Amino acid sequence: MVNDSNSSTDTEVVYQVVSGNVNAFEQLLKKYESHVVRIVNRHIPFDKVEEVAQDVFVRVYKSLPNFKKGGSFKQWLSTITVRTCYDFWRKHYKYREIPVSSLSEKHQVWLEEAMATRSSQSFDERDSHKEAKEILDWALDRVSPEDRMVLELVYLEGYSVKEAAELLGWSTVNVKVRSFRARKKLYKLIKEMA
Repeated sequence: MVNDSNSSTDTEVVYQVVSGNVNAFEQLLKKYESHVVRIVNRHIPFDKVEEVAQDVFVRVYKSLPNFKKGGSFKQWLSTITVRTCYDFWRKHYKYREIPVSSLSEKHQVWLEEAMATRSSQSFDERDSHKEAKEILDWALDRVSPEDRMVLELVYLEGYSVKEAAELLGWSTVNVKVRSFRARKKLYKLIKEMA
């Protein structure tokens, strides 16, 4: 981990908080609030972003004694943020059997067209992209929280396997295997919808 110039300042603030000056935590909160909200906003439904961001800072505060002095506070905070998003999906996520008929008629038509041969596709590029995103979101709601987080980090956000492993606290082998299996599950879900 890189030790940047802000790390020493952050480390000093952490030391102050751990030593009993709880008001010093506000400095970290103000400095990193937008960073945490950006991460949470990419993984959590809009109406839950504020709640999950608050959970992140509660976890950070409780975990301050475990922060390693030489490490990057921002990276440590990012890891806690991603894991809190992951825990959100684990807590609020239930496997649901939802029939394809629950899709709007527009989505069903798009899905049938998307699964047909290329010559029959007559959708405008922008509408097609929007429909594809909605179908992807629908399919992501039907995989496990673990699969969802690894798919989002590796394939949608472009993190390397190593970076995703660090953020999730998993081994790189676990991320590789889970991302491969999750991609297959996602493909099967979408294919079965047609």
